[in-house]
Amino acid sequence: MSKTDINRRGLLKSSAVAGAGLALPTIFTAQSAAAFTNEPTGGSVTLGFNVPQTGPYADEGADELRAFELAVHHLNGDGDGGMLNTFSSKALQGNGILGKRVEFVTGDTQTKSDAARASAKSMIEKDGAIMISGGSSSGVAVAVQGLCQEAGVIFMAGLTHSNDTTGKDKKANGFRHFFNAYMSAAALAPVLKNLYGTDRKAYHLTADYTWGWTQEESIRAATEAMGWETVNTVLTPLAATDFSSYIAPVMNSGADVLILNHYGGNMVNSLTAAVQFGLKSKQVNGKNFEIVVPLYSRLMAKGAGENVKGILGSTNWHWSLQDEGSKAFVRSFGTQYGFPPSQAAHTCYVQTLLYADAVARAGSFNPCAVAEALEGFEFDGMGNGKTLYRADDHQCFKDVLVVRGKENPTSEFDLLEVVEVTPREQVEYAPDHPMFAGGQLGSCNPGA
Repeated sequence: MSKTDINRRGLLKSSAVAGAGLALPTIFTAQSAAAFTNEPTGGSVTLGFNVPQTGPYADEGADELRAFELAVHHLNGDGDGGMLNTFSSKALQGNGILGKRVEFVTGDTQTKSDAARASAKSMIEKDGAIMISGGSSSGVAVAVQGLCQEAGVIFMAGLTHSNDTTGKDKKANGFRHFFNAYMSAAALAPVLKNLYGTDRKAYHLTADYTWGWTQEESIRAATEAMGWETVNTVLTPLAATDFSSYIAPVMNSGADVLILNHYGGNMVNSLTAAVQFGLKSKQVNGKNFEIVVPLYSRLMAKGAGENVKGILGSTNWHWSLQDEGSKAFVRSFGTQYGFPPSQAAHTCYVQTLLYADAVARAGSFNPCAVAEALEGFEFDGMGNGKTLYRADDHQCFKDVLVVRGKENPTSEFDLLEVVEVTPREQVEYAPDHPMFAGGQLGSCNPGA
């Protein structure tokens, strides 16, 4: 774990920080009648960025960390300002947050819930982090969100796609900008119906944890509603790397569509196995066999190489979007790192700015003041069109993209094409929708 600050030229300086601690959260009671966890008292404020630096989602984590660093760079007034220039809110001035210079610490979630909680706990207790962000595994996000609720800090979820994050496991101190499994299914189903018809037999391979479960449930419900039959559903371990034994039974199942409810390295490996078994070139039931990946990313497409050509899926954001916010972010990220950002990078960058903006609008770092500023907040200029942070469940609602692997990419980054921009109203749902039932948002915890 390293504590990192960005200097005026954007260079990184690091120093070692101790590992996870066991002490109770530090509560500062001086100079405040309404104290809260890690209330900043000096000239700086520390944010905690908790990403998978190892494990099956490490590629996503590396890009998340780049985006977090860039967001801090812009908040401190360095660089070209990125999305601060296009954000509809003008509360941030490029002078840190409420005049305090932004510093950050990082942790490795290892794509494991226990490791993620330990690193987040250390950042809060030892490093004084007042906000935690990050993720890539929804299991990790749910675990860290719960910890932040207990500790009295805000959790700005990074990449987490399970319905449960803002469903049964939602928390008053937690907020999600990223879309979810229900939204993916709502965006994908009409496109699948149009391209592949209503008479299809689907076989699901599903990552065996909270995201996979809710992704399978969502896409099954959407496809069965339009007439598709579900032939079989099989759970696969998150740690799996060889999917041959899972692909072989698909061949004789009678299915003519394989739906891979996999992400990151899992999707790269399972899709590669499916192509090696010849599924993309098969004909079943008089139809061309199709493969669908409900949640997609450019990093996954790069890992899977030629195998992604023609494969449909959904994504939260894509670097080819031509709105002013997206173009500003792509320009800043590309200047800093030499290549375009992923959807994981986008959501983490945006979450950092949204947190800082909420603090500025509230005039306080108190997590309950920040939560109040975020609830019901509608904004624009951050990609995906007009976006709402719904007060009922702390879920963002915005446009969703349906994408497909490009047949003739022009570069190593030009791997996906946007098939459809699904309008926000098509993916919205009621707060009491059955797929999101079972939990209570509860009350904000300031930690004091």
